Amino acid sequence: MAAKGSGQLAFYLGLVRALPLIAPAVLRRRVKRGKEDPKRWREKLGEASVPRPEGRLIWLHAVGLGEVLALRGLIGALAAEAPDLSFLVTSTARSSGQVMGANLPPRTTHQFLPLDAPRYLRRFLAHWRPDLSIWAEQDLWPAAVVEADRAGIPLALVNARMNDRAFASRARAKSLYGNLFRRFRLIAAQDATTARNLTALGAKDPQVTGSLKAAAPALGVDPAALAAMTKALAGRPLWLLASSHPEDEAVALAAHRNHLKTQANALLVIVPRDPPRGPQIAETGGSLGLSTTLQSQTPKPSASTQVHIADAFGQLGLWYRLAPTALIGGSFSAIEGHNPWEAAALNTAILHGPHTANFSADYSSLDGAGAALAVSAESLPAALAADHSNMVAKARALSDAAKGSLAPLASDLLRLMK
Repeated sequence: MAAKGSGQLAFYLGLVRALPLIAPAVLRRRVKRGKEDPKRWREKLGEASVPRPEGRLIWLHAVGLGEVLALRGLIGALAAEAPDLSFLVTSTARSSGQVMGANLPPRTTHQFLPLDAPRYLRRFLAHWRPDLSIWAEQDLWPAAVVEADRAGIPLALVNARMNDRAFASRARAKSLYGNLFRRFRLIAAQDATTARNLTALGAKDPQVTGSLKAAAPALGVDPAALAAMTKALAGRPLWLLASSHPEDEAVALAAHRNHLKTQANALLVIVPRDPPRGPQIAETGGSLGLSTTLQSQTPKPSASTQVHIADAFGQLGLWYRLAPTALIGGSFSAIEGHNPWEAAALNTAILHGPHTANFSADYSSLDGAGAALAVSAESLPAALAADHSNMVAKARALSDAAKGSLAPLASDLLRLMK
């Protein structure tokens, strides 16, 4: 039974009813600025761009690139138990649509989530008619949750993550969150801290099932691109800075200058979290006397390249396969770390800085098992010269074990379906 309305939720739903008055114009402006897909932006008005598949359909939603990719392991576990199922994955960012398109599991379609207005959401639900709606991490859109609940679609929240700082920012809207959480028939948290905070916001009996990111399958790659880049590198010593931000880049570039003293032909590949920052990173590298290339201008590094910047989305599946060691970005700044499990799944040694609160349970598990190594700006050069093969094996073992743990959650989710 749907929860009764609250003042906060009623106020929100009243506001978003006016979205259709401005949404098309705003989206068109975003298309012109490259923020929306020019061929698919009307999906955000609830207009499907592809037909609904026949049979039972599970709709899964996550907001960002990493969260969307993490759903692939769960989709695999659900499909293993019910091979007739089809899946719809929605997200909001254009980048998530691009990368997910290259990593779609079988029988899976990607669409952009409609804006949170009842008119758009009803159009979306009327077309897709999902038999189950699964939401991931922290991204709950109130009108979407309410409309799905009103349509009689069972709701589940998985991979929920809410540290104490995130809880504090949501506490003022406790009535709204409590109303939404009561509509979910299953809530699965990544860790005990999240479960406690969700309970304080009104969630009932959340499970603790760990992170879906640890169980996600390896990122995809174009075999031809992998073969061509392997040939271009010709066995050069290589290390990777993955999902970088300016603070990470400053540390990595300084360490690479030091590394070149003993490995004169070493190559640092930087995959920025925000690819349009590529020219800025190249300028910084050049100011330090490093020979730098941008992938958007020079697809393959030359023999004289010391720093290669992969300034495009969807690069990590390629570079994790090529680099024996990676420094995971966001860990030298207030970003507080990015996903280490993508590296683990592709046998790349995991190095990280001191700031990992965004993935505290993940890094605690990896560090505690000797499967990842915390470094400082001072210790990074020595870590680059070390043999991490034992660490790689331990990380891969943890990743494989997480994949095997998804079956119980998949079974619980399937029992929610009509």
